[in-house]
Amino acid sequence: MAEIRVIDGRMPGMDSKDDMQYEPVAAQPAHLSLFDDQPAPVSDGAQLAEPVGGRKRRTRRVLIWSLVALLVVLGGGVGALYWTADHYASSVQRIPNAFPTLPDSAQPQPVAHSGMTFLLVGLDARSDVPTTGSDAKAPAWKEGAARSDTMMLMHIAADRKSVSVVSIARDTWVDIPGHGQAKINAAYSWGGPALMVETVQNLTNIRIDHVAVIDWNGFRSLTDTVGGVDITIPKTIEAVGGAQHWDAGTQHMDGATALSYVRERHGLPNGDLDRTKRQQNFLRALMKQTLSSGTLSSPTKLGGLLKSVGDVVSVDDKLSNSDLYDLAWSLRGVRVGDVSFMNAPFGGFATIDGQAAVKLDQQAATPLWEAMRNDRMNQYFAEHRTTSDMLGDSVR
Repeated sequence: MAEIRVIDGRMPGMDSKDDMQYEPVAAQPAHLSLFDDQPAPVSDGAQLAEPVGGRKRRTRRVLIWSLVALLVVLGGGVGALYWTADHYASSVQRIPNAFPTLPDSAQPQPVAHSGMTFLLVGLDARSDVPTTGSDAKAPAWKEGAARSDTMMLMHIAADRKSVSVVSIARDTWVDIPGHGQAKINAAYSWGGPALMVETVQNLTNIRIDHVAVIDWNGFRSLTDTVGGVDITIPKTIEAVGGAQHWDAGTQHMDGATALSYVRERHGLPNGDLDRTKRQQNFLRALMKQTLSSGTLSSPTKLGGLLKSVGDVVSVDDKLSNSDLYDLAWSLRGVRVGDVSFMNAPFGGFATIDGQAAVKLDQQAATPLWEAMRNDRMNQYFAEHRTTSDMLGDSVR
């Protein structure tokens, strides 16, 4: 006997008030599903096709249960990911009172939709680094405890497709509010992050959005976590005086060796200017190794990396855990080639009040600060690629 199927809710000869109608079709085997009800058999081997409304209800049921199953599976993964991210984000030390307590009218005015600018402060021996093996941390700054070894302005473009890093030499001679003229690294020693932020803002007329304090010593473990970095020495440097001997060529450096590389300034023709380029070169190599070593795709390696980052970096307390997630996620498409490095324009060496100082080329610096303030760094780098202030492929 032929199977019967419903057609438009009525049979020939039936009016629209009838509930359903059927049409002969070829018999088919019973449909099996975890979610659908089994169709009831019909006598003489015939089978009634399911009504249209019944099919729709069962289809919805399949979709709902499939969605529930998917959410259960994904929910476990997302929950674990959230817990891991929150755990390591919470391990990042927060810096209280990192910004000057000046009214907005006395500070550079922020420019809408112009990206985000961090002040990165690098220390050779941060005051919160334990010396006895304890994991306890003290504040990132103690008055007079240390001068900042490195200052970098890191600008993240509004479209999150590029990052620009500009180093300010630690011996740069500037006005420090409340203290007169001195080397810029003295600001951190005298007034911590807040005075450093105020000093840099006055120098550049750029509003600082966030502060991060970096422990160069901690980069030793971070470098080891990603398996070391490859850094090329273009020319052999002889061990003269306090300078370390470096052989020309590409060298695979572990954490201890890389730390010696970034700390070195003896034997370098331009002293701290060359040192800042080494620091930038190291950061570039570290980024490249992190992206190419499978660290981000290995839960074990990623966990070690996140823990090391928490040990190395402190950030201002305006950056919440969710802010850190959002920032990291927004930068997921950035690659090594999207990050540009340079020194602030060099204006010459000088001896001031008996101190060896670095002078900033204010005329050349003005368009740089304007480009950063207005989120036009890609244009600036395109126009100034040949200047010696840029980080090239060959670094002493």
